[in-house]
Amino acid sequence: MWKVAMSEEVGKALQSVVERVNQAAARRPKTLPIVPPRLVAVSKTKPPEMVVEAYKQGQRNFGENYVNELVDKASDPLILESCPEIKWHFIGHLQKNNVNKLLGVPNLFLVETVDSAKLADKVNSSWQRIRGASSQRLKVMVQINTSGEQSKHGLPPDDTVDTVKHIVSQCPALIFSGLMTIGRYGYDLTLGPNPDFQMLLSRRQELCDSLKLPLEEVELSMGMSTDFEHAIEVGSTNVRVGSIIFGNREYPNSAANTPNPSPAPSPAPSPEKTSKTVSEEAAKKMKHLTVSEH
Repeated sequence: MWKVAMSEEVGKALQSVVERVNQAAARRPKTLPIVPPRLVAVSKTKPPEMVVEAYKQGQRNFGENYVNELVDKASDPLILESCPEIKWHFIGHLQKNNVNKLLGVPNLFLVETVDSAKLADKVNSSWQRIRGASSQRLKVMVQINTSGEQSKHGLPPDDTVDTVKHIVSQCPALIFSGLMTIGRYGYDLTLGPNPDFQMLLSRRQELCDSLKLPLEEVELSMGMSTDFEHAIEVGSTNVRVGSIIFGNREYPNSAANTPNPSPAPSPAPSPEKTSKTVSEEAAKKMKHLTVSEH
């Protein structure tokens, strides 16, 4: 009975988020690159069964914040058997001593949080060693600390061009895919467009002008459960949505079960914990809508 209820809840919530993603994309100005937004379903602290249910509904991109949890989940026999086309995104802080473990993840699609040239070098050399003779390259994004908060990881905005230039010229095993930010939690949109998103947009423009890159080929990963619609409206191509698909997160009390915590300062509470409940009525209307996976 629990499994049936879970399946229905995940299915309805996912369909509603898909509807909102597509509606937000339709509101984007025509001046922005025509890149269908990718929905990354953030499944941290959730069991493999819930990932499988979302996969059955057509979802393919999933995100995890902790290396240990991603390793365990991606290697779970149920997911390996039921989700052959799954695409895993790593969206948490990556320490150099965890790079080898992360790069061994089955179906790893994109590392969104490279935040230094040194980390890029480590990922590049490790990927070359792990993949051996394979010519497959790994997609990465560069994380920018647009809000300037000490509790946030990411590159200082002024270092964007030099770091991307390093990846493009010195890391042959990597594919630079775009820029990522978390931004300040709880921004009030009545004050105007989110300045963190505007900062990432301006850094992309500066980057493309400097390195002669096509604007549409540099993705922007910005927007979470409370602000993904606004992010898409202003140009996000990759949104990371968790609790409004899978429900509020349940963190274990046991230190032994805590997935690979970072020693960095504790961030502010996730805005997804206070996100509004997804409308069942909206979900029913859009049963056949799908988000483009790429």
